[in-house]
Amino acid sequence: MAIVFITGSTDGLGRAAAQSLLDQGHRVVLHARSADRAAALEELAPRAEAVVIGDLQNGTETRSIADQVNAIGRMDAVIHNAGIYTQPNRGSTLEGHASTLAINTVAPYILTALIERPARLVYLSSGLHRGGEGSLNDLDWTKRSWDAAKAYAESKLHVVALAFALARRWPQVLSNAVDPGWARTRMGGSGAPVDIATGQKTQTWLAVSNDPAALVSGRYWHNLQEQQPASEATDAGFQDGLVGRLRELTGVALPGS
Repeated sequence: MAIVFITGSTDGLGRAAAQSLLDQGHRVVLHARSADRAAALEELAPRAEAVVIGDLQNGTETRSIADQVNAIGRMDAVIHNAGIYTQPNRGSTLEGHASTLAINTVAPYILTALIERPARLVYLSSGLHRGGEGSLNDLDWTKRSWDAAKAYAESKLHVVALAFALARRWPQVLSNAVDPGWARTRMGGSGAPVDIATGQKTQTWLAVSNDPAALVSGRYWHNLQEQQPASEATDAGFQDGLVGRLRELTGVALPGS
């Protein structure tokens, strides 16, 4: 059975993925942004391998999360699930980044670079990523007027591009992106059309399944089916430009192949 680390696993799709994997007999490393939030894992924690704690909008704490995971051992898979939706303003993290960029883009990048390389990487995106073109000129929203929907779309484009960049750079790793759909979570709201069990199914399948269909890399998925992502996400120049900008912003470099 696999050992899988899931970011943002205190509620929503992350918690549902953890529950599903535990029920299948896999080992799961949970994540909460604070000790207070970890209390929400009271039911799952006794069955889990561990609970790591750290706020993904804080670079120092994100690095600590990587250290905590590495101390447990090499993961078979990492599901980069954590994210925030439309924020009323840019915000500013301790490092000066827009909150949406910090949590949805920068944190997965740092964790990918610093966690011991797993066999599989899964990044949660959104169909809205197709509205995120043209972000590299002002990645951190320091020049443009804040547009919450655009910032979210850009961040979800970033993680698709990151998944594809890793598929190119690390050919021995299966790296994919998933659109879970508009699911009935705290983020999605009670009126969302996708139930939470369906919303978590594709990412858990990609993380652990030995189905030949799941043993691929550099693909974009929705509801267990491959989909065509935004053209910019598939562009190697955009992927490399994004990785370069994130290296500049964080001081963290992706290991080579």
